[in-house]
Amino acid sequence: MMIDDDSFRPWGRYEVLQDGPTHKVKCIYVTPGSRLSYQRHQKRQEHWFIVSGVATVTLDGQVFEKTAGETVDVPTGVLHRIGNQGTQELVFIEVQTGSYFGEDDIERIEDDYAR
Repeated sequence: MMIDDDSFRPWGRYEVLQDGPTHKVKCIYVTPGSRLSYQRHQKRQEHWFIVSGVATVTLDGQVFEKTAGETVDVPTGVLHRIGNQGTQELVFIEVQTGSYFGEDDIERIEDDYAR
């Protein structure tokens, strides 16, 4: 699969596996010691399936860990973050469903990279 230069982020990278009118599927790779922004969306919900590594998940202020084979549901409007405090790359599949999947539906509350 070809990786678009736009898919690289300070925390790692992602690949879009499917992009349809009612859903978007990404494979997301998070480097050790990195995490995505604490954020929420108004037009989509997300479902995460952990493929490998250990995910540190924050969901509406509650922090917990998930490992390979486990899942997380992120309802629309709920603050969320996923990070990698481990020593191996974290890989997870993100399935977005809703009415809109653009990057401008990300409301960042806290971001390690000042975005």
